[in-house]
Amino acid sequence: MATGEGTARPFTILTVCTGNICRSPLAAQLLRAQLADLPGIVVASAGTMADDGAPMDVTAAVQSERLGGDPSDHRSRYLTERIVAGADLILTAERAHRAAVVSLVPRASRRTFTILQFARVLRGLEPADLEAVTDLASLVTTVAAARGMVPPPADPADDDVEDPYRRSPEVHERVADVLAGAVGTITTAIHSTTAGGSRG
Repeated sequence: MATGEGTARPFTILTVCTGNICRSPLAAQLLRAQLADLPGIVVASAGTMADDGAPMDVTAAVQSERLGGDPSDHRSRYLTERIVAGADLILTAERAHRAAVVSLVPRASRRTFTILQFARVLRGLEPADLEAVTDLASLVTTVAAARGMVPPPADPADDDVEDPYRRSPEVHERVADVLAGAVGTITTAIHSTTAGGSRG
């Protein structure tokens, strides 16, 4: 995906949670801020049970701003088959969201991960594992191939981001920091992949 004759279409990263008002927009806004220097990347979000058009949760928006995101224009949207089909990398808040994505578009399974899983696998890769990575599509393929080889967490739930909705500001801050850590790992890998020469 994101290739073809002439001008290649943008590489699209989609983040997914339940209501698309806390975790997925926060992750998307942090990704967007940290990838702003890469014009060939589009970041979007959606929710498996979202109401179309809702603004971001106020407490989550505060965390986005704290970490450099811009929540001002966010409007929630319901996850559809079309949205999934148009994404090159799908990062979900929980394993249940990943299952929902794959149920909509089964062939999306190899490009769909929880955001913590994707970051965890990236951290587990050796430099040699990345030798064949020449673009973002091959980065996703490499992480998908390594998914079964990098040791999983002792508790599978450790690949899920807890839901802060209607919880305290302290929970929102903790969740935001977890997401920020994962986003930092992912954007570092993306910048490395797109930086100059054969990685362009």
